[in-house]
Amino acid sequence: MYGILIIIFLAVLSSFFAFAEISLAASRRLKLKGMVEKGDARASQIIAFQEQPGLYFTTVQIGLNAIAILAGIVGESLLSPHFLAILPESLPLSLRMKISSILPFLSVTIFFVLFADLIPKRIAMAMPEKVALRLIEKMRRVILLMAPLAWSFNALSGLICKWLGVPEMRKEDITPDDLYAMMEAGTMAGLLRTQEKILIDNVFELDIRTVPSAMTTRDNVVFFRMDEGEESIREKIVASPHSTYVICRDDIDHVVGYVDSKVLLERVLKGHDLLLKDGPAIRPPLIIPDTLTLAEAMDQFKGKGETLAVVMNEYGLLVGIMTLQDIMRMLMGSLMGEEQQIVRRDDDSWLVDGVTPIDDVMEVFSIDEFPESTNYETVGGFMIYTLRRIPHRTDFVIHGGYKFEVMDIDNYKIDQVLVTRLPVPGEPGKGKDPGAAGPEIPESR
Repeated sequence: MYGILIIIFLAVLSSFFAFAEISLAASRRLKLKGMVEKGDARASQIIAFQEQPGLYFTTVQIGLNAIAILAGIVGESLLSPHFLAILPESLPLSLRMKISSILPFLSVTIFFVLFADLIPKRIAMAMPEKVALRLIEKMRRVILLMAPLAWSFNALSGLICKWLGVPEMRKEDITPDDLYAMMEAGTMAGLLRTQEKILIDNVFELDIRTVPSAMTTRDNVVFFRMDEGEESIREKIVASPHSTYVICRDDIDHVVGYVDSKVLLERVLKGHDLLLKDGPAIRPPLIIPDTLTLAEAMDQFKGKGETLAVVMNEYGLLVGIMTLQDIMRMLMGSLMGEEQQIVRRDDDSWLVDGVTPIDDVMEVFSIDEFPESTNYETVGGFMIYTLRRIPHRTDFVIHGGYKFEVMDIDNYKIDQVLVTRLPVPGEPGKGKDPGAAGPEIPESR
């Protein structure tokens, strides 16, 4: 009876060290920092041990191994007579002695593995911060009690790790992959709604996407010339209502500035003309290169206090314009209810606007990458670059398990591309999963 009680007591001690070990290793640094900010001193102690875990884990291992050895000795000496007494006397004495030595070992091992190792570690993994907070003060006292022995082992293990080139401190660097993984976990757990995850994903893309992926392209820019007549200005406003209009001298490549539509409306309401020479105040343009990322463009908007930027290429030619609303449209995506550039026709085909950013195409069709994608910004640019010429209607390119076919061209500009999912070889009628790898085979007909 006393032997069983001693083994149970040793199992409790062993489970204490198992709780302490796993809870410290599994505790999340960000959650602990939040507790520290709320004034919980125990969380700061846990963080300190995470930064310098050597002495902590040395104490844990000394305790676990010492208890395991002691449990083996106790099980052998105290439980063997009981097992020997219940074995049939008809068996040879030598066999009974062997069995009575093996059974205590098996019994103690099974009991310790289950109740002193697996169950405590599962509980500690399920709620590491809660367990660590409860045990940290007790572990600190145990470490102080075993300090001389623990320090000796820790110093020796430190020397060996240094000799092997193994780092003694764990790195807490958070990578973009870590953030994406946390967002996926939060979405699956119901902590993040799908719309919120889409918004956060788009925020991360600000550092990846360049200005051309969100700007209004050159051929879609509505501009007024300085000497333009009032009737022509009125017709352009009616045909293309916008919040701002670019003002140019002679042609689109000589930008003077821009004017807000509310200024023009104010002049109309007051009965004034819309002539631009001596009329409404023209604001100086913000000029940005087309190589900037959207994050850098936002910094430019913030620094200059402007709402419209003229995008220039390396030759000083206007390639488009961008407003803060364009960036917000990219951030919000489908949440803003804007006109879609990718329209699904059926289960295996989509109509895609030729100026759709290649990043959007990659996201919608789960294609990992496009060949040499730094050389173009849109799906139309992908077609031109891959075919090495201005495409004709029905020209197509096969990539990533999809067929990209030119459907409409307007003055050498690709207006629409039909994207069709290719069937899986050997399974007619079944489409290939989005993102499945496929050969890049430019073809034309």
